[in-house]
Amino acid sequence: MSGRTEGPSASFITHGYRWGFALIASLFFLWAIANNFNDILIRHFQKALGLDRMQAGFIQFVFYIGYFVVALPAGLVMRRFGYKAAIITGLCFYAGGALLFLPASYIQTYSLFLTALFVIAAGAAFLETAANPYITAFGDPSRAPQRLNLAQSFNGFGAFIAPIIGGVLIFSGIEHSPEALAAMSPADLDAYRAMEASTVRLPYALLAAVAGFIALAVIFTTLPKGDFEQGSDETFGSQVRRLLSHRTLVMAVIAQFFYVAAQVGIWSYFVDFVKDAMPEVPEKQAAFMLSASLILFMVGRFVGTALMARIAPARLLGIYAVINALLCGVAAFAPGQVAVGALMLTSFFMSVMFPTIFALGIDKLGSLVPLGSSFIIMAIIGGAICPPLMGMVAVVTGTMQLAFLLPLVCFAFVALYALPKRS
Repeated sequence: MSGRTEGPSASFITHGYRWGFALIASLFFLWAIANNFNDILIRHFQKALGLDRMQAGFIQFVFYIGYFVVALPAGLVMRRFGYKAAIITGLCFYAGGALLFLPASYIQTYSLFLTALFVIAAGAAFLETAANPYITAFGDPSRAPQRLNLAQSFNGFGAFIAPIIGGVLIFSGIEHSPEALAAMSPADLDAYRAMEASTVRLPYALLAAVAGFIALAVIFTTLPKGDFEQGSDETFGSQVRRLLSHRTLVMAVIAQFFYVAAQVGIWSYFVDFVKDAMPEVPEKQAAFMLSASLILFMVGRFVGTALMARIAPARLLGIYAVINALLCGVAAFAPGQVAVGALMLTSFFMSVMFPTIFALGIDKLGSLVPLGSSFIIMAIIGGAICPPLMGMVAVVTGTMQLAFLLPLVCFAFVALYALPKRS
């Protein structure tokens, strides 16, 4: 790469690529918004479409199936055409899926909403597969972990602000009891649900506009090339065989599956959990409590980065996983405010998990990083499995609390992955 300047800041982001770095970092914010809007939609579609909790859980199932299906094609596009092409493709999918929310809100068909979410997820899969490893190309490779943590902080910011935006723009604040809904005439019920469905139009139209703007900016911005973009004669099949022989990558994929399952499950049903544990709390306030929990997630990224100067990343990951398993146990069995407080704290200890598992997984992969990144992003399918299972447990038991034993099991698997790693 050319254009490097002298001085301590030059090696962090190469001179001439700072605007490009800002654009790529904004992608971390963008996919966090889409991911965390789903937590609002799970509650919202129960009202707007008359779904039960298990049915609403399929929002996350379809979304994360999209990640699983598209992550490998995203890696292949990136391998063939480069990071920039993969990112532009992802932004086009993202904007297209967001725009599909407009006709879906008029038709009020759950399957069309799910289709829109799948297309958004396809875009997010392209963005995550490309952006995480691409950060290494913007400066001195030895400072790549710092750049990734900086970019991931934008993800944390998006995660905490999404429930606020969703709570304000998507939740109407009108809550009817099951008895009140049963007493409505068919015409009144249809009008109520049509009004609720209409509230998704503005936020998703804004998401489409932002994605389109960033895509245009990426097209006209000079961006660096990654090392693998210089050309390689190795076949796809050969790279896959080499990756499958990397035990560190395979174990990281498994750990990431369980981590994402726990994270998505907890955040998806947070609002429902609060409504069960503290029925007097309005849904808008419950959404703001989720946002407060996600502030802890963002703060935890900075705290975790500082702690890693003294504690090996794998050890810190294991300690945090054990703490979260205990907190999920408290959430499952404690009453009221204690249970909600424990669940809120889990976000702080989840903060370092995704980037740490990702970094451990791609360590020393060299030219295999793009495809290895695809494999780890495919593990995000864990987010498709846990919410429907949690919804089923809630329907069968009649309470949301016991469903949080499933994230407890997931964190136990993450701890088993991390704690044997002593360095």
